[in-house]
Amino acid sequence: MGQQAYTPALGRFGAGQLYDAIIALTGERRWRGAAAGQLALAPEDVVVDVGCGSGSQMLLMHGLEPRARIVGVDPDARMLGLARAKAQRAGATLEFFEGMGDALEAVLPVGSASKLVSSLVLHQCPMPVKRAILASMHRLLRPGGRLVIADFGLQRTRAMRSAFRIVQLADGFEDTQPNADGVLPSLITAAGFVGVREAEVIPTITGSISIYVAEKT
Repeated sequence: MGQQAYTPALGRFGAGQLYDAIIALTGERRWRGAAAGQLALAPEDVVVDVGCGSGSQMLLMHGLEPRARIVGVDPDARMLGLARAKAQRAGATLEFFEGMGDALEAVLPVGSASKLVSSLVLHQCPMPVKRAILASMHRLLRPGGRLVIADFGLQRTRAMRSAFRIVQLADGFEDTQPNADGVLPSLITAAGFVGVREAEVIPTITGSISIYVAEKT
């Protein structure tokens, strides 16, 4: 995937400096907390946040387990700048790399992560890129490691499908509709992960966000 072949944060309506304020409207503290809880962080963990954006998930994880090594990867230099500034203000030692989610091995060694997390990334990607990102995640994760994804999943009710239209207007219908139809568990399984499960479904004003958990054998 080329360096510009991704949908920027908040899609066509987004601006990096507004990202945190807008994402806060989704009730992010709840779904980010749910994702971090499913990671079961430990001091020896190497945790990679794929598509780390402005670093909010990383700072939350650092607060829960400051001894873990927490690494963020994102293709958007503008968002990484925001993330670095937030980490500096918080006095948090975090690592950041500019890179594509479907080529993680270009910035980190294969099998180097004990935990992987990704938030609100896959719904923005075309189907081939969704598959490629999950395959790259599988290569990056060491055996016995855990994957946690927080993203828009199956929109089960009319209210959630209507609310999700906001996201689809921003990020495009073609890329987002497979998520709304519930495609992610099958894609995660096809990438080689086992024990794939939807651990929690959290309704928001822009549709329901699912917390998916899986492991690598």
